[in-house]
Amino acid sequence: MNGLTKWNPITEMEKWNPFQEMEELHNRLTSMLARSPFRWSEGREEAMTLAEWAPVVNIAEDDKQYVIEAELPEIRKEDVNVTVQEGVLTISGERKFQKEEKGRKYHRVERAYGTFERSFTIPDDADAGTVHAEFKDGVLRVHVGKSEKSKSTAIEVKVD
Repeated sequence: MNGLTKWNPITEMEKWNPFQEMEELHNRLTSMLARSPFRWSEGREEAMTLAEWAPVVNIAEDDKQYVIEAELPEIRKEDVNVTVQEGVLTISGERKFQKEEKGRKYHRVERAYGTFERSFTIPDDADAGTVHAEFKDGVLRVHVGKSEKSKSTAIEVKVD
């Protein structure tokens, strides 16, 4: 043999996961389109002064609550609103563009500014009456407690 391994199409097919590849492509496109700081015009890049944006979030849960963490850098807590209405939790606000200072001229603006809004359907086992939020170091944490009736209880079964 010449040292080359024979290609086996069955083995190669088993390694390929089309759904994982589609998800990776979707994530890359979403990230690129959502955060694109510039537009193309006649083959050259032009900086935009204001771009649409939405804060990235993490959502986690434990046995007592759900926690939504939203990254909100350069935003004052007075410029953030959290509402719950008809089973939908909405985080909205505005990151304001700082006006140019005298003697300072921007050549490129890649940070996104403007208003934003993110909405999330709260699960059936969530208690909308327990929602509270805290804002520290540019991160908003929204806590949504789970309802007491949704917590499972163990029942001892006696056998006669």
